[in-house]
Amino acid sequence: MCIALFAVVVLVGWYLWEKKQRITHSMPGGLRADLTIDHTQEWELYHNDFSLCSKKTRVCMAELGIRYRAHHIDLIETGSYQNLSAWYLRANPAGILPLLVHNGHPIFESHEQILYAASQAETTNLLIPTGAHERAVMDHWVHKSSLLGDDPISGMRETAGNAVPGLTLPIFATMIDQVAWSKILVGLLFHRAKLRPLMFLRMKSLGSDNLATEKRMVGVIRKSRAAMHVHFDELERELLSSVGDWIVGDQFTLADVGMMVIIERLAEVDWLGEFLTNRPQSTAYWQSLQARASYQEGIADHRHPAVVDGLAKVVRLKKENPRFYEALVGSA
Repeated sequence: MCIALFAVVVLVGWYLWEKKQRITHSMPGGLRADLTIDHTQEWELYHNDFSLCSKKTRVCMAELGIRYRAHHIDLIETGSYQNLSAWYLRANPAGILPLLVHNGHPIFESHEQILYAASQAETTNLLIPTGAHERAVMDHWVHKSSLLGDDPISGMRETAGNAVPGLTLPIFATMIDQVAWSKILVGLLFHRAKLRPLMFLRMKSLGSDNLATEKRMVGVIRKSRAAMHVHFDELERELLSSVGDWIVGDQFTLADVGMMVIIERLAEVDWLGEFLTNRPQSTAYWQSLQARASYQEGIADHRHPAVVDGLAKVVRLKKENPRFYEALVGSA
């Protein structure tokens, strides 16, 4: 009895001490010139190979030709909650990725990071059009491609970025299959938004083969699929009306940076074929995006083994498990 009580006291003490070290709260987007982070180079980027928003910032930096020191931070999907470690939370209390640092000052939220980086480039209009109408179109699509809020699924109709997480659930499930229970539990203890670690715990308990039995997740997948079709219909119309190859005519802008990442994620999780079918403008646009050097540098050079293995299992399950397949393609 005494030993059990002592063990409980030790565990509670450990938790309270760790909780005190891992202070976490939301952070507003944009530059925080009042904060300084240890740095050795003018530009530094804390990112994750799989992270949707990390891809966006990497592509933008590649387009601008900005060299930076890279710090890869694991998310639970790629093996552990390194983003919830005490040292990373001191840099970014929100615990999210990416974190861009310029001369030691952090810039939070990827849609703010790409705007900031573009404003600092030697050629200031390289990714930002000068015309008022063109800028408005770009801003609309930067917003449209953004992942917003702690519960993005609630805004899936607002942005394509918020519709993506629901479509990522199948590969989340296959990747979580390979992660230890103990590492997933760290999120339940220290993540400020409990919805994500609870979701991953549920996935782990089910196993990816049984994802189709989780009605709420299946519902989210189907609603996300329907929402993404609406966003692609809008993209198809925008590209059809464009006077060039890109969303804002002949100029490749931050709008294209954002949509490159959205379309890439759909390819990465084996959904893209559905959204390009009968959309010739979007299909040609995707081919043009893949031909850019920034696609190779910001995306293709960052294939994470956990993602490659997870995708292979998703493809296999869709072929071998009729219930899994039906969960994905059933009506919304």
